[in-house]
Amino acid sequence: MIESLPDSFQHAMLQWFDRHGRHDLPWQQHKTHYRVWVSEIMLQQTQVSTVIPYYQRFMQRFATVQDLAQADQDEVMQYWAGLGYYARARNLHRCAQVVVDTFAGQFPSDQATMQSLPGIGRSTAAAILAIVDNQPLAILDGNVKRVLSRFGAIVGWPGDKKVADQLWQLAQTLTPTDRVADYTQAMMDLGATLCTRTKPQCLLCPLQQSCQAFQQGDVTRYPGKKLKRAYPTKQAWFALLRCDDQILLHKRPNHGIWGGLWVPPQFDSEQALHDWLSGFVVLSQQNLPMISHKFTHYQLDMNLLVCTVDQIRQGSWHAIDDLLALGLPAPVRQIFKTHYNCAMLTTNHES
Repeated sequence: MIESLPDSFQHAMLQWFDRHGRHDLPWQQHKTHYRVWVSEIMLQQTQVSTVIPYYQRFMQRFATVQDLAQADQDEVMQYWAGLGYYARARNLHRCAQVVVDTFAGQFPSDQATMQSLPGIGRSTAAAILAIVDNQPLAILDGNVKRVLSRFGAIVGWPGDKKVADQLWQLAQTLTPTDRVADYTQAMMDLGATLCTRTKPQCLLCPLQQSCQAFQQGDVTRYPGKKLKRAYPTKQAWFALLRCDDQILLHKRPNHGIWGGLWVPPQFDSEQALHDWLSGFVVLSQQNLPMISHKFTHYQLDMNLLVCTVDQIRQGSWHAIDDLLALGLPAPVRQIFKTHYNCAMLTTNHES
């Protein structure tokens, strides 16, 4: 049945997009592979309303792929800090360097080569080429998975390969050959604005009459949910060391949480923190209230010890007034802003 519907599906989606779709997003203006690519990476796991100020600020600084490729990673992380999922920023930087070094600053025009670049998967490659070049390529981001799962009443969690294969097949069947850029944006917009995870606005949906989940009267059954696992809590101890107006920070390795960002020295136990602290002459110390920060797979309870020491030694010290030159995780930025009254740390990308 669904296979006989592509024309009516496409017509309904494009008609809805012309009337109700989003046409004024920053990356829709002066569309280039570079501008759309940056937006697509930022939009992974992140809502449009959150991304817009980050995107605008990022593009002001890195207007071209050459600007991004030539930048220092610390500066790239600084402009990303607060968006989370920091591997995206590291891949973005590496990808820009590959595009400049291997492709003379021009993004490839075929999906297979585009998909081979760092941080660009099948759906992202298709989205870039569909939006910029109108290539008839199917996408399957989180919003589109939800729309198609409901439209086709496809049972199961989209992260399972069998379910994903069904969704890809349906996405390819329904993708048009004309107005591909508008259709692609329409699919993303519908999932973001009407076909939402909770409280979908089915009565306003252009697909209402042919949506199998709606006909079943059980829209929220789709898409299926991943089986829940225990959400563990981990403990960590952080030393906020200050000498005059200098703060001691360590740069995280590129892998793992907060990869490539700057954080206070971190320890697995309170005893380990105090053992390390014995290498300093401590003039004063104070325990701050614990802060809990949620990651995708666990919660981190951050125990904070603020210390003033007599002199600068062993490590990388940074003036408080210069912290904005570094990439700081959102909770660390908030700690400095609150405890040290760092008004200068308030930026238009706080999160």
